[in-house]
Amino acid sequence: MEVKEIFAKTILTKTAISGFDYCINPYVGCGHGCRYCYASFMKRFTGHLEPWGEFIDVKVNAPYLLRKQLKRAKQGIVALSTVTDPYQPIEMKYHLTRKCLEALLETQLSVNILTRSPLCLRDIDLFKQFKRIEVGLSITTHDEGIKKIFEPYSPSIHSRVKALRILRQEKIETYAFVGPMLPLDPKPLVAMLDGLIDEALIDRMNYPNKVKAIYRKAKLEKYLEEDYFHVVGAELKERFEKKGIPVSMIF
Repeated sequence: MEVKEIFAKTILTKTAISGFDYCINPYVGCGHGCRYCYASFMKRFTGHLEPWGEFIDVKVNAPYLLRKQLKRAKQGIVALSTVTDPYQPIEMKYHLTRKCLEALLETQLSVNILTRSPLCLRDIDLFKQFKRIEVGLSITTHDEGIKKIFEPYSPSIHSRVKALRILRQEKIETYAFVGPMLPLDPKPLVAMLDGLIDEALIDRMNYPNKVKAIYRKAKLEKYLEEDYFHVVGAELKERFEKKGIPVSMIF
């Protein structure tokens, strides 16, 4: 993994993503290596020759920049993050996400976190100080074998579910992002999340051509068909709602 420290020009960015006003991406790139990563388009802005997933740029001045920009920011909701994972392994060394959260605590902005990593548990002390914060874990399948095919370097599904359980015990508002829907069985997936989340978001595989070869090699082509996303997505929604968990379908 090629790691480079860089000085960013801005860190608090307005976003058009529904439900959010701003986003913060402390890193460019990600060490989780998800084969379907939609953020790979970012590579063309970096000057890197390495394939997406094999480099990380660390915005070492992110906390300093954020404090400056927050002085001019209007109220709203901040997404952490939209094109990187704020708790990927490199965060253990640089603590940029934690430092950005410390800066955000000085404001009245709301925060929405999305990660694949139980490293987020490190910052429970900060989460508890926010008036409004949501912490989400990406749960793309219930099957660890499937996870290894599509997210080879990301934390296990079990560790993510355990993180949700701990966050719930600490009275932090939580959600699961079932997106993209990898090959999964709705019944065990909903069962493992029952009682652990306040909300579920469901999304399809948005860039199927990017992963067709992987599905074909694993003999999983049927899970890339339109029927799969609509039928299984509808069943997921029904099962979550029967458990009293509100659902947002993003497709």
